[in-house]
Amino acid sequence: MVAPYVIPPASTQLLLCIAADWDSPAGELQCFTRSADGNWQPASAPRPVMLGRSGLAWGRGLHPLMAGTAKQEGDGRAPAGVFAITALFGYAPADAPLPRAARLPYHPARPGLKCVDDPASGHYNCIVDAARVPGDWASCEDMLRDDLRYELGAVVAHNMDPPAPGAGSCIFLHVWETPETPTSGCTAMALAPMQEIARWLDAARAPVLVQLPESEYARHQQAWGLPRR
Repeated sequence: MVAPYVIPPASTQLLLCIAADWDSPAGELQCFTRSADGNWQPASAPRPVMLGRSGLAWGRGLHPLMAGTAKQEGDGRAPAGVFAITALFGYAPADAPLPRAARLPYHPARPGLKCVDDPASGHYNCIVDAARVPGDWASCEDMLRDDLRYELGAVVAHNMDPPAPGAGSCIFLHVWETPETPTSGCTAMALAPMQEIARWLDAARAPVLVQLPESEYARHQQAWGLPRR
């Protein structure tokens, strides 16, 4: 039997992302807040998002390890499950209005800021300043890109504490390339909703992302204490 209480009691902000099925590269994302009586209330309308080009696979997060296809490095799938949202990042400097108002830690992008996706690295699945740490990786994500996809984003705590080598890395909410372009494993949306979400997220409310295909949402909604749609 799947363990209940997957959503931590301290978590009163939740992003619910639902895809039609495991192989869908698209979904809808909606914000919810938990009231004092424990009920989830909508805090936004559903928004379209793009997911991994191959759909979803079970990730490593706050939920139990699940039977089925597991997220792997380079599989083109976004992680399914329940994950803490731990930080923001973007191209704006730390003293810009949105970062100054942010209630999560903010990483301003610069040329040396990397997210390491090499499973053999001691910094696998970490955002690091390449000028300050030994470069023991063969591949990484540049957090300051030539496009606008990382103009603003949030860190999804998939495969952390500690990371399992090869189980997937550098999972973010970020700005989409186009409304029809899937990702390599992240959850992407238009800039305006990404800005709204960045302003809304609050570390004091322990925000989480719940990302599931429709069938798994229906299966776990009650036991996991997820919002009703």
